[in-house]
Amino acid sequence: MASLASPLFDRPGPFAEDGRARVVVIAGPTAVGKSALALELCEELGGELVSADSVQVYRGLDIGSNKASAEEQARVRHHLLDIVDPKDERFTAGRFVRAADAAVDDIVTRGKVRVRARFMREI
Repeated sequence: MASLASPLFDRPGPFAEDGRARVVVIAGPTAVGKSALALELCEELGGELVSADSVQVYRGLDIGSNKASAEEQARVRHHLLDIVDPKDERFTAGRFVRAADAAVDDIVTRGKVRVRARFMREI
């Protein structure tokens, strides 16, 4: 990937000039390359990926979810993958938000940039 030329990336670290935590959100329809772009950005920025996929949180549901491979997970730290057993646990939107907030807090505390890749429906 070529170097990123944008004011967003001119300043290293997880914070923008105004002191707010920096986040990169990648959104779009299915199968347009969001995950690949997120991996490249994380590698370029020294970031970590927070999955916003409602299926990737479940252990064992790898087929059809486009969950990051072991190789991809070794390249970049991923959050919110395989955190719930679908047979034994109830997982609500509120629990997802709490888990995502905890992941983001952890990433920022360690001085990393967080990158979110998510599916977005066309309206």
